[in-house]
Amino acid sequence: MAQKHPITLYTMGTPNGIKASITLEELQVPYNVEAIDISKNTQKEDWFIKINPNGRIPAIVDHSKNDFNVFETGAIMTYLCDFYDPQHRLMPEDPLARSKVMQFLMFQMGGIGPMQGQANHFVRYAPEKIPYAQKRYIDETKRLYGVLEIALEGTDYLANNQYSIADIANYSWVICHGLLGIDINEFPRVKAWLKRIDERPAVQKGLRVPNERLATMLAELENKSD
Repeated sequence: MAQKHPITLYTMGTPNGIKASITLEELQVPYNVEAIDISKNTQKEDWFIKINPNGRIPAIVDHSKNDFNVFETGAIMTYLCDFYDPQHRLMPEDPLARSKVMQFLMFQMGGIGPMQGQANHFVRYAPEKIPYAQKRYIDETKRLYGVLEIALEGTDYLANNQYSIADIANYSWVICHGLLGIDINEFPRVKAWLKRIDERPAVQKGLRVPNERLATMLAELENKSD
């Protein structure tokens, strides 16, 4: 297949998936989209394992760099900033400012992502309901939201008061709070931060990659909470 754009994104409409698509949209990098159907285990097929040996979405291939493969969302986001963000819109050039962004990026990858992911599994997909597991992971997710609430005191964004991939990464998970029945009103600074990011046109575009599935689900939850 002839490649029309430098990047191909292999993805699905999940919190991790939209981290990559929102970053691409914010940086205005032209990209192809290949939807991956994880319900059919497409991500476990041999051709995809060659791109991402971990068999997860998202992943990218950079055709301008001899078809260089990148997997893991934090690695994808920093890669895109390194090669496609010469104005440092999403990643500061200064090492100390960059460190602040990386700290909150790692916070999402090591904290909110795994904990909220486990909460989502036990609440929505586990074959048997285990109240202890549900409470444990929802409580920990809420504790981590509380960390964001502290970090957002007196600032619009998580690091350096500048919108960055740290905000994109955490937003992509926290915006799905309604799937767990978490009342975001308990975290007023986080709620205002979500709204601030939600209003960005590139974010709305990224939410709809590869399709409207996630955006529609979130809109339905929002309507029910009104």
